Amino acid sequence: MTNPSLKSKKHRPIPPSINDALLAKESWKIFQVMAEFVEGYERLLHIKPSVSIFGSARVKSNHPYYQMAEEIGKLLSNAGFSVVTGGGPGIMEGANKGAFQGESSSVGLNIVLPHQEPANEYQDISLRFRHFFTRKVMFVKYAAAYVVLPGGFGTLDEMAEILALVQTGKTKQIPIVLVKEAFWRDLIRWFHTVLVEEDMILAKETELYQIVNQPEEVVEAIQAFYNRHNLDPTIQERIIMSDL
Repeated sequence: MTNPSLKSKKHRPIPPSINDALLAKESWKIFQVMAEFVEGYERLLHIKPSVSIFGSARVKSNHPYYQMAEEIGKLLSNAGFSVVTGGGPGIMEGANKGAFQGESSSVGLNIVLPHQEPANEYQDISLRFRHFFTRKVMFVKYAAAYVVLPGGFGTLDEMAEILALVQTGKTKQIPIVLVKEAFWRDLIRWFHTVLVEEDMILAKETELYQIVNQPEEVVEAIQAFYNRHNLDPTIQERIIMSDL
């Protein structure tokens, strides 16, 4: 028996015709996206090795998290790592400021937002993106490590992104370092008590990240990882990462 709630196709309303001007505008967006990828690849290819750092845009320069980010940025820069952030204020600015004072490059991947956040001034290389997804590829593409300081939805999004990419094998395994155990404690507990217990993730996947409290521990964690692994990706890893 036919479900009376289902309308036959001939009685379904015909959608309005697509506005040609709108369609043309959307089509040209493809070239804007291509341009962002090309510029990102060309300008970031030479910053390796690099570390992507994430954290809140809302903290002020006198906040302990800002000062911690600044110290982490400087330590990483002097250890030979370029430092990549979202280029904005707060923790991003702190990390860029520290890297700018150090020996390696300070990089900002700035995003155009409706309520524009000014790019911080501590950038040796500054890129501007309209699309979050192209920008997110650039955070991952050349990163030797991810460092995640306290932050909000954007920071959580970036953390989940890299965890999912490593978990699924879409990128090579890299150190994922969460900073400030007290901030992350309840979320990590939820990973174990809900995600693992309900078989949403494997118990061993909680080992994809580590938690530290001091700036020096960030550098030590990354260096310890690369004492056991090659810093340069293998041919197979390069092939996998070409599909990001």
